[in-house]
Amino acid sequence: MPLESLVGTALGMKVAVWRERGPARPAVVCLHGAGVSSRELLPFVRAMGVTHDAWSIDLPGFGRSEKPREPLTLGALADAVAGWLAACGLERPCLLGGSFGCQVAVDLAARHPGAAGALVLVGPTVDARARSAARLVGQWLRNSVRESPRMMPLNVADYLDAGPRRVLASFGTSMRDRIEDKLPHVAVPALVVRGGQDRMVSQAWAEEVTRLLPRGRLVVMDGLPHMVPYKDPEGLAREVRAFLETAGEASW
Repeated sequence: MPLESLVGTALGMKVAVWRERGPARPAVVCLHGAGVSSRELLPFVRAMGVTHDAWSIDLPGFGRSEKPREPLTLGALADAVAGWLAACGLERPCLLGGSFGCQVAVDLAARHPGAAGALVLVGPTVDARARSAARLVGQWLRNSVRESPRMMPLNVADYLDAGPRRVLASFGTSMRDRIEDKLPHVAVPALVVRGGQDRMVSQAWAEEVTRLLPRGRLVVMDGLPHMVPYKDPEGLAREVRAFLETAGEASW
């Protein structure tokens, strides 16, 4: 069956949302990467929705969501997600970020205590020791050959839909964000997931992110590139279920 396609509101803008209604709590809400849309996360939403109430939102400016005149900052994107969660009545969900989505999730959790009950950070960007455009492009190119061949057409379609100005702005805000300063302020349990063949997120950086999180743990999924949710959605869903079983369900 197809995923539910819904329309929500965030910061007064219409946002596109997809949902697979599983029976278990907490809800799992997915946040996509820079310049793209939920399409890269929908295979995982389907897999996670077998057991949990799984959602994915197109951040304002991307995918099918309303496009504001000016690109939103990372903080504004996090505020938009927090407002949408409150409007939907989603209390303390698990936020799962992919790549740049991790930065949005961390910013939200650090500045909106209580909005999230747990985090899953899949391929968290940007490595504090590799924060340059040239290095990021090189990492992206090396990683791309390991991704599913269906991934590139999806990304290109999303970039064209968002437009070059908005795409470049999203990568710019990603590069400027100092996620390492926010991680110690994330009070909820957090799972860091790295693909063993990820060329954008090094093992050293994944370990540093985990160390900085007060309640962090790390899982490495062998043989996988950066976009774990698209390459192995069922495997990631198993890891997330195992994490949620031990992450302190009392808050849900």
